[in-house]
Amino acid sequence: MKSQSVKPSSVAPLEPVDRVPASASPSARNVKPSDSEKITINLGHVDLGQVDLLVNEGFYSNRTDFIRTAIRNQLTHHADVLKQVVARKMLVFGMQHISRHDLQQLQQSRQKLTLRVVGLATIAADVTPELALDTIDTLEVLGALHASAEVKQALAGRLK
Repeated sequence: MKSQSVKPSSVAPLEPVDRVPASASPSARNVKPSDSEKITINLGHVDLGQVDLLVNEGFYSNRTDFIRTAIRNQLTHHADVLKQVVARKMLVFGMQHISRHDLQQLQQSRQKLTLRVVGLATIAADVTPELALDTIDTLEVLGALHASAEVKQALAGRLK
């Protein structure tokens, strides 16, 4: 098998499903709960009290709205840096779905996939651990990876 890696852009079916630039307006980047990941943060009592005060005064609908807005503002503030890093590291920005068919095509052409995603990477449920191991050389995900437990376990040594 060739040791050559394939970048996601060189395999047509692996084009990103959704790209949302960091500079997009908040309304363009609103996320539904099913399209998001839950995180936990710790805030000091004074900071939390100030957030609650702004919520009570009607500036935000709830704590989550405040936190999402603060994060979006920081992402907008750093948009140029994000764009430069994404370009420099050849990252896919947004969502990337890898189907069984995609991996079978790579397998037939004796190529391996190197994939770097900022956002969400999904590997189809019908992908076997053997197929994933045979076709995925490196997988770097900054965000979330959705795949079967078996595929995640098989790729554990290749995840960065």
